[in-house]
Parts: sequence; structure tokens; C-alpha cells
Amino acid sequence: MNLILDGLLLGLTLAILLGPIFVALTQTGIQRGVRAGLSVGTGIWISDILVIVTAYFFIKEIDEIAQNKSFHHWMGWIGGLILIIFGIISLVKKPKLDEKIPAFNAKSYAGYWTKGFAVNFFNPFTFVFWISVMTTYVIGKKIDGPDATLLFGSIMFTIIVTDSLKVVLAKLIRKKLKQNHIVLFGKLAGIILITFGLVLILRTNVWN
Repeated sequence: MNLILDGLLLGLTLAILLGPIFVALTQTGIQRGVRAGLSVGTGIWISDILVIVTAYFFIKEIDEIAQNKSFHHWMGWIGGLILIIFGIISLVKKPKLDEKIPAFNAKSYAGYWTKGFAVNFFNPFTFVFWISVMTTYVIGKKIDGPDATLLFGSIMFTIIVTDSLKVVLAKLIRKKLKQNHIVLFGKLAGIILITFGLVLILRTNVWN
């Protein structure tokens, strides 16, 4: 029971952070609807699960890599540039409020999925968070097997539920917005993503 509570609290901690993940989810939810927003979310969740599984089986090797300055250097550049690119696209692209949410298109939804995966996976702080949890519980408290599954399952459950709620709420907010609000939000999201990208590059390549 304690592991479930710890997992829920850790998941909620991530959920309340206003970072690039939050911007990517809400922006897509407002502009393109729930399914597109959840496609972004699915990319985020899959990247988290990939990091969890890899770190669990190769914790010592992954920990050494994550502590290496060159890892932060290159991940900072890659992650920062990805955020800047998405930010520029948001600034340039002009969404239309009156257009209907398009029918399912495998190519476009694969693009949303890739956006979520890239924004989350190429962020060194994603690795830092999961490795910190892994070293605290798996190594420090020596939990494994079913207990580890319970802990990380609780974290992911919380993340999936809260991210889904963000997308649904973003879609509901969309109904209250006018065309100029949608355009303004897109520009604002673009500026925020570019800012996060620049800060990420600076934090991992200059300030360390």
C-alpha cells in the first residue's frame, strides 16, 4: 500500500509541473482535439515506459551514462533543438477554429505520437527523474519484481490519468475560444516551447 501511495505522489508531482510536456498536450488538445492530444500523450507514456524498463534492467550502466557530462551535453542540444523546432512551427502555423476535427489519419496521428515521444525522450531530465526513483527504491530500498511493478505502475497510472484529463479539459476550453484566441494560444505555446528549448540547452551545456 505504501508503494502505491508513493507512486501516486510521484506521479502527481510530475503532473503539476508546467513544462514542455504540459504545453505539448494542451496545445494539441485545443487545436486538434482529444484523439490528437492523446496521441501525443501515448508517445510520452511509451517513452517513459521505455526509460523505466531500460533503467530497471541496466540501472548501473544507465546511471553511469546519465551522470556523464557528455550525455547531458548532447541530450540537452537534441532536446532543446526539438523544442525550438516545434515552437517555431507553432509560431508560423495558423490554426483555424472553425475547421472540423479531421477524421482519423494514420500519418498525422503518427506525427502527434512522434511529437510526444521526442519531446519527452530527448529531455535529459526524464532520465534523471526515473533514474532517481530507480536508485531510491530499487537500489536503496531493494524492491524488485512485483513491488517494483506496483510502484512504477502506480506512477504511470497517475501520469496517464492526469495527462488525459489535461487533454480533455483543453478540448473543453476550445469550445469557449474564438479564432483570435486560438491563434494567440498557438503563438504563446510556440514562444514557451522555444524558451524551454533555449533553457534546456543552457542548463545542460552552460550552467553545468
